[in-house]
Amino acid sequence: MKLPKTYNYLKKELDQIEASLMEAIQAEHPVLREASTQLLQAGGKRIRPVFVLLSSQFGSVNLEQVKTVAVSLELIHMATLVHDDVIDNAELRRGKPTIKKQYGNKVAMYTGDYILARALENITQLHNPMIHKALSDTLVEVSIGEIEQIKDKFNWDQNIRTYFRRIKRKTALLIAISCKLGAMTAGLPKKEIDKLYQYGYYIGMSYQIIDDILDFTASSSQLGKPAGNDLLQGNVTLPVLFAMEDHNFQQQLRQTFEYPEAVTKDEMKSLIDLLINTDAIERSYQISERYLEKAFNALRDLPHNKAKLTLEQIAKYIGKRRA
Repeated sequence: MKLPKTYNYLKKELDQIEASLMEAIQAEHPVLREASTQLLQAGGKRIRPVFVLLSSQFGSVNLEQVKTVAVSLELIHMATLVHDDVIDNAELRRGKPTIKKQYGNKVAMYTGDYILARALENITQLHNPMIHKALSDTLVEVSIGEIEQIKDKFNWDQNIRTYFRRIKRKTALLIAISCKLGAMTAGLPKKEIDKLYQYGYYIGMSYQIIDDILDFTASSSQLGKPAGNDLLQGNVTLPVLFAMEDHNFQQQLRQTFEYPEAVTKDEMKSLIDLLINTDAIERSYQISERYLEKAFNALRDLPHNKAKLTLEQIAKYIGKRRA
């Protein structure tokens, strides 16, 4: 089952959110407008708006408020993608040229800033200081995570705890806050809001771990970027940390990246093959599975409805994801 099929019944709401996203990024300046539109039209699963919508369905749905939250969170996600591509010097995203590649670093950075500003402007439509505070706290953590990721590039001596903290800030928090804010707009009690937040956090951790696995196991065409690209950028992920327990892999890794700018495709292929021949991929999937189990447990005491079933189906999909 493909992921969008699990929430196909939300198509009307998602179409409205898509239209609102397009409206939100219409800048007066043609370059900003063009670059932002290109990013939006590149697609994506819109998983954060989906989590906002589903979490709101455990209470009293106010669709306008839900749409406002969903649009802001997707815009924030889009802004982080643009900034990430500049930091990583990435040329492809979802198989298409990045804004950084097409327009250069300066335009890309200002485009990311513009999209973020539009997200914050959009959320002001909600007169709920608790929502603003929760979102602001999350953005602070995400920003810290970006700095920590830069600091840890090519640091082969970091530990697994550092990795978990990094992916929490990089991915899990935006998914968790999507669930939390969706629940808050529906007026849910704190206990249920917390449960949905936990679900989003655990799903986000599992999702990012599998993304990091796929960086080595999926093809370049499936990834929309070169295989092993994260490692090539110096991002030390869970499979790498596990593989480094193998002396041969660690030795070749350090030798290969003695001069990072000079690493060849053949050297990367050799390194990826060596990693796959360790138990790193299997162990990484096991950690992902543990987070998924925690996600299922977080849902256990919530009311049984279609939204809960869909959240469970999404978790199952993520666990089986191989591309």
